[in-house]
Amino acid sequence: MTTYLVPARHGVWDHEAALVPRTYVDVVVRAGGTPLLLPPLPEVDPDVLAVLDGLVLSGGGDVDPARYGAEPHPRTGGTSAVRDTAEETLLHAALAADVPVLGVCRGMQVLNVALGGTLVQHLPEVTGHEGHRPAPATFGRTRVRLDPGSLIGGLLGDDVEVECYHHQAVGELAPDLVPVGRAEDGTVEAVELRGPRFAVGVQWHPEQTGDDLRLFRSLVDAAYA
Repeated sequence: MTTYLVPARHGVWDHEAALVPRTYVDVVVRAGGTPLLLPPLPEVDPDVLAVLDGLVLSGGGDVDPARYGAEPHPRTGGTSAVRDTAEETLLHAALAADVPVLGVCRGMQVLNVALGGTLVQHLPEVTGHEGHRPAPATFGRTRVRLDPGSLIGGLLGDDVEVECYHHQAVGELAPDLVPVGRAEDGTVEAVELRGPRFAVGVQWHPEQTGDDLRLFRSLVDAAYA
């Protein structure tokens, strides 16, 4: 799974670190997988996919709008050119090697941008509300309608309430992605890659619901198939 590159404090130290919330690690382990943390390196060797059975693109800061040909919105922040490049490299290598991919929140946005889509840079300007990120460090609750014929819909059902924390979302959808889940306000909340490969993205944070392992277990099953 990919990691954040952010300032962090631990013990007497205060410096930049490559990290990921423990909830991701715990849910992968509980789903039957072994997590391997991938730091965002300036140069990523795609051959690393030879030792990976699956790829989780984790959440985090905004994708640099330059990657989809847009100027930055005043509310866009937390961008990292190093992380963007590293994750797009890993994603393309995973798809080429038929390694299963799960994109979480930012990870779904990386999937869309890497395949030719764009993002809405500040969602409240479109939806008229702050429900997808109600307050700093506070997850929102969003009801999502899923396509019953989709992989995600088959796992979770037609209707699911999820925990989310995002102020950006899919704008123009990448040509190879199919929208399979939407919030009540129309925001795209889940996507799947066309074809037989396991490559899905969800705009919410499934790692926050530790008792529901269905998405991560499906990834692990696809990885070890």
